[in-house]
Amino acid sequence: MDVRQLSPFISISPQITSADIGLAAAQGFRTIICNRPENESEDQPDNRLLEETCQRAGLSWHYLPAEAGNVTDANVAEFATLMNQVQGPVLAYCRTGTRSATLWALSQAPRLDVAAILTATAQAGYDLAPQKQRILNAANQQVSDQESQPVTAGRQHDILIVGGGAGGQATAASLLKRQPDLDIAIAEPNTEHYYQPGWTLVGGGVFNRKDTVRPMADVMHPDCHWYQAAVSHFEPEQRQLVLEDGERLGYRILIIAPGLTLDWDAIPGLRENLGSHGVTSNYQFDMAPYTWELIQNCKSGKALFTQPPMPIKCAGAPQKAMYLACDHWLRTQRLDNIDVEFCNAGPGLFGVADYVPALMEYVKKYNIALQFQHTLTAIDGPGKTATFSVTDGEGESREIEKAFEMIHVCPPQKAPKFISNSPLADAAGWLDLDPETLQHNHYGNIFGLGDAGNTPNAKTAAAVRKQAPVVAENVLLALKGEAPRAIYAGYGSCPLTVEKGKIVLAEFGYGGKLQPTFPTWLVQGTRPSRLSWLLKEKMLPWIYWNAMLKGKEWLAEPEILSHRPTKHEASDALDK
Repeated sequence: MDVRQLSPFISISPQITSADIGLAAAQGFRTIICNRPENESEDQPDNRLLEETCQRAGLSWHYLPAEAGNVTDANVAEFATLMNQVQGPVLAYCRTGTRSATLWALSQAPRLDVAAILTATAQAGYDLAPQKQRILNAANQQVSDQESQPVTAGRQHDILIVGGGAGGQATAASLLKRQPDLDIAIAEPNTEHYYQPGWTLVGGGVFNRKDTVRPMADVMHPDCHWYQAAVSHFEPEQRQLVLEDGERLGYRILIIAPGLTLDWDAIPGLRENLGSHGVTSNYQFDMAPYTWELIQNCKSGKALFTQPPMPIKCAGAPQKAMYLACDHWLRTQRLDNIDVEFCNAGPGLFGVADYVPALMEYVKKYNIALQFQHTLTAIDGPGKTATFSVTDGEGESREIEKAFEMIHVCPPQKAPKFISNSPLADAAGWLDLDPETLQHNHYGNIFGLGDAGNTPNAKTAAAVRKQAPVVAENVLLALKGEAPRAIYAGYGSCPLTVEKGKIVLAEFGYGGKLQPTFPTWLVQGTRPSRLSWLLKEKMLPWIYWNAMLKGKEWLAEPEILSHRPTKHEASDALDK
């Protein structure tokens, strides 16, 4: 727990956990204030559990949410009232602590010296200089005409990147490889960077989860300026955005690559049961080891593996987990005692028909029951029961329940709220991009890549590996006032781990067109291959950390046309 004192009465902290509440009680805190809205991110603890833990620890709990980058006067007034009512010492928290610090600063401005407020927050690690004008206003101090002008960005960059994941880091590295003198900044709140394709192998007992994470500081390009903050909202007409602490950043070119949001709360009972009662998911870093634990301990009963409606990232991941589990149960002679079901909200096994025959061989080998048009709608953890909405051939739906010994869940997925609520989103909430050039369809100085985009490719790290050089080329053209000419053909890859030691290496682009990297005499992608397993287990992690994130574009050089491509729609890479 990272507690930072603002005054003897109040301290602030980034997001806390149930375990931290016991520590807070031991440190003498009497009141906990949550300033973070519920469901702000998929890894956020359930507020109900935190409140219950506070009650057991004898602490007072108060929920006063404030949106990131939008702390309102009403929020401030409510916080000031609360400060006069609660018993101290108080611990207030949000995602990083910035909103709690801002609420305290604005609520105390009428009675404390502004310089003292800014010093206290700075010593606690929160730079509220971008909020100085507002704090001065709250203190009723004289403001110069210049200070009262409309707010514009204080800092400008040639290129501003939203997201420090695979897309953001790879694009920054590709840009700096081409033009080392670029002024590039990255806005990324997280302190850790994950190699998410490795989580399937963690859940299959092949990788250790510690090998799939590195400190963000170690991954960040040394020539990039890192703003360790989340984005609140975009102001594209002014060529600027607003961070969660209220600071505005300007840009010549904006690149958006924040990834998507896992919607754990879309399925009642999922979030609160995840990690217990046999409920797991390889889509979360801390859950993948639990998947392997369940697989090892399962000796009989029903094992369910679910897939929600598209789009999702790595469309093959739900069945990868299933095949690796079945392989283990077969090797340990337990498979005959376990009923395995694949419950897919879609109409088929995999969205590219060329790979289905090889997958069906393993479905038969493992005696897997395929349940299509089955959408998971609820989980009863203690009762070990899952509820599904089943759609028949006539389009009629009914609900059924299935008992389980273990269930691996792929959660529904959506664009981050700050994207879907922005002027940059399409009607479905995804970043509105040209599928070939990856330029925004309405703002020519904005580009995007990765899972948050509406391009109809498979959402995979392999797609990002191909997209990043395309964006880099087109951004440099845009900086020179030229039209984008580098094109992306929708490439994505899904190494389907059908057994330990063999993979069906699915590689395809827009319209489901096969796009194999290697000649068929070396790797026959539509058939299980030991060489493809070697690629997945040994080569791809090294390529990710040491090539892709370093701007080395092996087998990923972009195609550059002599003219601007004509706009047209692209067909879905995967049948839905």
